Amino acid sequence: MYEANTVVVGNVVTHPVRRSLPGGDQVVTFRMASNSRRFDRDSGGWVDNGTLYLTVNCWRRLVEGVDASIRRGDPIIAYGQLRSTEYCTKDGVQRRDLEMRASAVGPDLARCSASVVRRGAGNSPIAPAVVDQVGDEPRERPQVESEAFDSVEVTRDDIPVA
Repeated sequence: MYEANTVVVGNVVTHPVRRSLPGGDQVVTFRMASNSRRFDRDSGGWVDNGTLYLTVNCWRRLVEGVDASIRRGDPIIAYGQLRSTEYCTKDGVQRRDLEMRASAVGPDLARCSASVVRRGAGNSPIAPAVVDQVGDEPRERPQVESEAFDSVEVTRDDIPVA
């Protein structure tokens, strides 16, 4: 079976929800929107050209990071397998929803900035080397002393929250 892996760039439109399943697995789920825009030569400006909404499901190693870092309104980049699910509403209407089983989720650094805390095995923070070489000049790197993701901070650059 072929899997459709893709990247979607957009904004988180619902608060991420973390759930524990009966088998002990955990999942974080949220909805995101990706807006398509095009340049209209007649008007000389950009016009909206539709919005793609999809549900993003995050499993395993991704749960802790997404739960601690991603919030409604954040600009993100999500990578994973796309699937279309069909269901019937209570009113008997057939619906189709696009879902992504995410392999990676992160902030869109073109539209925000983020501090990064690296995790090691067991989701504990990794204390980085004391000196990091940048070009010809060594520089000191801060030591990580807090719990993983305590210092993750995403700053949005004038992004309206829906």
